[in-house]
Amino acid sequence: MALEPGQTFPTRSYVVTRADLVRYAAASGDQNPIHQDEQVALSVGLPGVIAHGMYTMALLARAVGDWTDGAEVLDLGCKFTNPVVVPAGDEGATVVITGSVKDVTDGRATLALEVTCAEQKVLGMPRAVVRA
Repeated sequence: MALEPGQTFPTRSYVVTRADLVRYAAASGDQNPIHQDEQVALSVGLPGVIAHGMYTMALLARAVGDWTDGAEVLDLGCKFTNPVVVPAGDEGATVVITGSVKDVTDGRATLALEVTCAEQKVLGMPRAVVRA
Protein backbone atom coordinates (compact mmCIF):
# COMPACT_ATOMS: atom_id res chain seq x y z
CA MET A 1 0.00 0.00 0.00
CA ALA A 2 1.39 3.40 -0.98
CA LEU A 3 1.05 5.90 1.84
CA GLU A 4 0.72 9.59 1.02
CA PRO A 5 0.79 12.64 3.33
CA GLY A 6 -2.76 13.73 4.19
CA GLN A 7 -4.22 10.30 3.45
CA THR A 8 -6.91 9.41 6.00
CA PHE A 9 -7.84 5.96 7.19
CA PRO A 10 -11.32 4.59 7.91
CA THR A 11 -12.29 4.81 11.56
CA ARG A 12 -11.84 1.58 13.48
CA SER A 13 -14.08 0.74 16.44
CA TYR A 14 -13.41 -2.12 18.81
CA VAL A 15 -15.80 -3.30 21.53
CA VAL A 16 -14.01 -4.33 24.72
CA THR A 17 -15.91 -6.57 27.14
CA ARG A 18 -14.98 -7.91 30.54
CA ALA A 19 -14.60 -11.34 28.95
CA ASP A 20 -11.92 -9.81 26.69
CA LEU A 21 -10.14 -8.51 29.80
CA VAL A 22 -10.17 -11.95 31.40
CA ARG A 23 -8.63 -13.46 28.24
CA TYR A 24 -6.06 -10.68 28.00
CA ALA A 25 -5.11 -11.12 31.66
CA ALA A 26 -4.54 -14.83 31.08
CA ALA A 27 -2.44 -14.22 27.96
CA SER A 28 -0.40 -11.34 29.39
CA GLY A 29 -0.04 -12.54 32.97
CA ASP A 30 -1.41 -9.19 34.23
CA GLN A 31 -3.90 -10.41 36.81
CA ASN A 32 -4.33 -7.06 38.58
CA PRO A 33 -7.90 -7.25 39.93
CA ILE A 34 -8.73 -3.68 38.82
CA HIS A 35 -9.17 -5.23 35.38
CA GLN A 36 -11.74 -7.82 36.50
CA ASP A 37 -13.24 -7.04 39.90
CA GLU A 38 -15.64 -4.10 40.25
CA GLN A 39 -15.29 -3.85 44.05
CA VAL A 40 -11.49 -3.77 43.92
CA ALA A 41 -11.51 -1.15 41.17
CA LEU A 42 -13.93 1.05 43.12
CA SER A 43 -11.96 0.59 46.36
CA VAL A 44 -8.85 2.14 44.78
CA GLY A 45 -10.75 5.12 43.40
CA LEU A 46 -11.40 3.97 39.85
CA PRO A 47 -14.84 4.49 38.27
CA GLY A 48 -15.14 0.73 37.67
CA VAL A 49 -13.29 -2.11 35.99
CA ILE A 50 -10.80 -0.71 33.49
CA ALA A 51 -9.10 -2.20 30.45
CA HIS A 52 -5.39 -2.90 30.59
CA GLY A 53 -3.47 0.00 29.09
CA MET A 54 -1.43 -2.38 26.98
CA TYR A 55 -4.63 -3.98 25.67
CA THR A 56 -5.82 -0.55 24.54
CA MET A 57 -2.44 0.04 22.91
CA ALA A 58 -2.71 -3.35 21.20
CA LEU A 59 -5.97 -2.19 19.63
CA LEU A 60 -4.07 0.81 18.26
CA ALA A 61 -1.44 -1.52 16.81
CA ARG A 62 -4.20 -3.63 15.25
CA ALA A 63 -5.68 -0.57 13.53
CA VAL A 64 -2.26 0.52 12.24
CA GLY A 65 -1.63 -2.97 10.87
CA ASP A 66 -5.02 -3.06 9.17
CA TRP A 67 -4.59 0.39 7.64
CA THR A 68 -1.09 -0.27 6.32
CA ASP A 69 -1.62 -3.83 5.08
CA GLY A 70 0.76 -5.13 7.73
CA ALA A 71 3.65 -2.78 6.97
CA GLU A 72 6.65 -3.12 9.27
CA VAL A 73 6.06 -1.02 12.39
CA LEU A 74 9.22 0.92 13.24
CA ASP A 75 7.87 2.85 16.23
CA LEU A 76 4.68 2.62 18.26
CA GLY A 77 3.98 4.42 21.49
CA CYS A 78 1.60 6.47 23.60
CA LYS A 79 0.88 7.76 27.08
CA PHE A 80 -1.94 6.22 29.09
CA THR A 81 -4.03 9.30 29.90
CA ASN A 82 -7.54 8.08 30.75
CA PRO A 83 -8.89 4.63 31.54
CA VAL A 84 -11.23 2.65 29.34
CA VAL A 85 -14.02 1.83 31.79
CA VAL A 86 -15.60 -1.49 30.85
CA PRO A 87 -19.12 -2.02 32.20
CA ALA A 88 -20.51 -5.43 33.08
CA GLY A 89 -22.58 -7.04 30.35
CA ASP A 90 -22.09 -7.83 26.72
CA GLU A 91 -22.26 -4.24 25.42
CA GLY A 92 -18.78 -3.44 26.75
CA ALA A 93 -16.95 -0.22 25.95
CA THR A 94 -16.16 0.96 22.43
CA VAL A 95 -12.64 2.16 21.65
CA VAL A 96 -12.55 4.36 18.53
CA ILE A 97 -9.33 4.90 16.58
CA THR A 98 -8.79 7.43 13.81
CA GLY A 99 -5.67 8.11 11.84
CA SER A 100 -4.02 9.75 8.89
CA VAL A 101 -0.60 9.98 7.29
CA LYS A 102 1.23 12.97 8.71
CA ASP A 103 4.47 12.64 6.76
CA VAL A 104 6.36 10.29 4.44
CA THR A 105 10.14 10.73 4.41
CA ASP A 106 12.98 8.35 3.58
CA GLY A 107 10.67 5.34 3.30
CA ARG A 108 9.07 5.98 6.69
CA ALA A 109 5.46 7.06 7.17
CA THR A 110 4.54 8.89 10.37
CA LEU A 111 0.89 8.50 11.31
CA ALA A 112 -1.26 10.99 13.22
CA LEU A 113 -3.56 9.04 15.55
CA GLU A 114 -6.38 9.53 18.03
CA VAL A 115 -7.79 6.92 20.42
CA THR A 116 -11.02 7.64 22.31
CA CYS A 117 -13.67 5.92 24.37
CA ALA A 118 -16.96 7.60 25.29
CA GLU A 119 -15.70 10.65 23.39
CA GLN A 120 -12.70 11.04 25.73
CA LYS A 121 -9.08 10.60 24.65
CA VAL A 122 -7.71 7.51 26.36
CA LEU A 123 -4.23 7.45 24.84
CA GLY A 124 -2.18 10.61 24.82
CA MET A 125 0.29 11.34 22.08
CA PRO A 126 -0.27 8.06 20.23
CA ARG A 127 2.36 7.62 17.55
CA ALA A 128 3.27 5.14 14.89
CA VAL A 129 5.93 5.07 12.24
CA VAL A 130 5.77 2.38 9.59
CA ARG A 131 7.89 1.42 6.63
CA ALA A 132 6.31 3.15 3.63
